[in-house]
Amino acid sequence: SSGDAISAHSAVPATSDGAPGREYGMPRALLVLLGAAAAVIIVAGMQATAWLIGPAFMALVIVIAVAPVQSWLRGKGWPGWATTLVVVVLVYAVLLAICLGIIFSVARLAAELPQYASKADGLWTSANARLAELGIGPEQIKQARDSLNLGNLAGVLAALLGSVAGLASNLVFLLVLLGFLGVESSGYGHRMRSIAADRPQIVVELAKFTRGTRQYLLVTTVFGFIVAVLDSVALLLLGIPLAITWGLLSFITNYIPNIGFIIGVIPPALLGLLTGGPQLMLIVIVVYCAINFVVQSIIQPRFIGDAVGLSVTVTFLALVFWAWLLGALGAILAIPLTLLAKAVLVDIDPRAKWAHALLRSTAEEPDPNAPPKVSRRERRRMRAEVSGATPAQT
Repeated sequence: SSGDAISAHSAVPATSDGAPGREYGMPRALLVLLGAAAAVIIVAGMQATAWLIGPAFMALVIVIAVAPVQSWLRGKGWPGWATTLVVVVLVYAVLLAICLGIIFSVARLAAELPQYASKADGLWTSANARLAELGIGPEQIKQARDSLNLGNLAGVLAALLGSVAGLASNLVFLLVLLGFLGVESSGYGHRMRSIAADRPQIVVELAKFTRGTRQYLLVTTVFGFIVAVLDSVALLLLGIPLAITWGLLSFITNYIPNIGFIIGVIPPALLGLLTGGPQLMLIVIVVYCAINFVVQSIIQPRFIGDAVGLSVTVTFLALVFWAWLLGALGAILAIPLTLLAKAVLVDIDPRAKWAHALLRSTAEEPDPNAPPKVSRRERRRMRAEVSGATPAQT
């Protein structure tokens, strides 16, 4: 009969031991290879368009950071056009402060370094005598000295300052993009409601990404400011030149996970070597290690763990990957970029829970011995039952 034919056609083939098996349309190994090939093509395309992806995501992160101001103003009864104007002004102010801080720091450093050329020569002379005692020839020493000439380094910094000033075209693009995002941020809620009607899980995960990114930026900014103040005060007490500049550098490098501290300690340590010798350089390194270890390695992770939810290994690998892919912006935005990729590729798909288990930090795992969480409404109901009153009365 036709029913038997349909049943025979839809039957699942049996395995060698007679148990029903499952037939795949394509071997799993081939699926893995095709997925890996597609990922390589996508990554190559992202690297080719890094000039676009980096500034675009930077603009998105800045708009996400200042968006609560718009919601707060709306709650106060401000009109929509006024809240949008405030958001756009705040976005431009944040970007302008970042750019001016970087340009000012590079300019001060380029102007300050030539003053230490004579001190560097004296240190180099004493180092030559030590190296000669160890049997290192004068020819190798001369080549190393030419490569480490502070005058050449000052020229490199001047060229770097010129290249920063030559980024006007990218800055204009970022400013225009920030303006568009700031204006359209007022319609974000309507867009999310439209998406939620068809794909509610996407809206949930994007909301988690936005909330996690905002919390990460808040915690990192607060602790970065604390570290910058402590580093600046310590450098001022030690007599290191440009202490405020190095404090600003430590604030910026605080957004680079794991290795930001190493980048921030190199310039003041070198100036400590030029002004006070190896002993002062060692003191600067020890002070930086003490401050950054206590603040960034002990205190800060307790506040930032809930926002990021990524293991230390994943964070470090993400830093290396995004820095290689997008350059300096990729290093600064490594955590938000990883949170977005995790939300879109892992959290949205219920079948990808195994990947979430590999990416998350151990702090996110539930404690089996911990008591179950009770909501506020449930606590009120329990108190009402004990007192003999109804929940409405309590």
